[in-house]
Amino acid sequence: MSKVDYHRQTVIITGASSGLGAEFARQLARRGADLVLVARRADRLHSLAAELTRAHGVTVTVVARDLGQPDAGRTLRAEIESRGIYATGLVNNAGFGTHNAFTDEDPERLQSMIALNISALVDLSRAYLGPLAAADTGVLINVASLLGFQPTPYMGVYGATKAFVLSFTESLWEETHGTGLRVLAVCPGAMQTEFFDAAGSQSADYGAKRATPADVVAVALDTLDRRSAPPSVITNGRPLALASKFLPRRRIVRLMGSLGRRQLAQSLAALTNS
Repeated sequence: MSKVDYHRQTVIITGASSGLGAEFARQLARRGADLVLVARRADRLHSLAAELTRAHGVTVTVVARDLGQPDAGRTLRAEIESRGIYATGLVNNAGFGTHNAFTDEDPERLQSMIALNISALVDLSRAYLGPLAAADTGVLINVASLLGFQPTPYMGVYGATKAFVLSFTESLWEETHGTGLRVLAVCPGAMQTEFFDAAGSQSADYGAKRATPADVVAVALDTLDRRSAPPSVITNGRPLALASKFLPRRRIVRLMGSLGRRQLAQSLAALTNS
């Protein structure tokens, strides 16, 4: 395949109000794509939309919506198309995590995490897979995580949701082979974003050096431009994923548990001293 011509694209970005989602918006607008920004915080979306319109002259539509609700993908598509907007690209970035012992987790928050990280992503992918494939130059990017490659004690549900995203997206990559649709699971390691605030820890990085959102998005978009793009890409922290391939399963689980306990203790100490 040739490089993606984003001047022909209208891309939906979920979780676009900050962090990685906002950076996807900036870099895609810089490449000429029109955008649909989706998140709950309308004020941030409108501010970002104004910034991108001024800087790049692209059309940016704002949809303030909680994607954790049932039928998120189908209702979002219906709303967007009612405005006469037909997307050719989708970046499923919305999601959150928590950092705690499983027995200390709030059951309702766990259900919300699964609904957003998995159910909404699947429903959006299902709602748009046909139109994106028909667009000939369509793009589907699902944001997974480096933590999807191995169990992550003390972030167990989050890591499991990202393992799902990775496996699901790689399956779609094969199912859509030959359609012209480019499918990619992006697997960032630790990043300098608000995610770590939402996760309840400023150190929930499992020993990996944090990357900037700009670096992560650049790797993702450059990967899509490869002549033969892979189904997934690790943007930073590759040694941790490699360790999960070569160490015995028992050892990698124990290692991740040790890291998780240490960082949870650091987080609690920081809260106590603040």
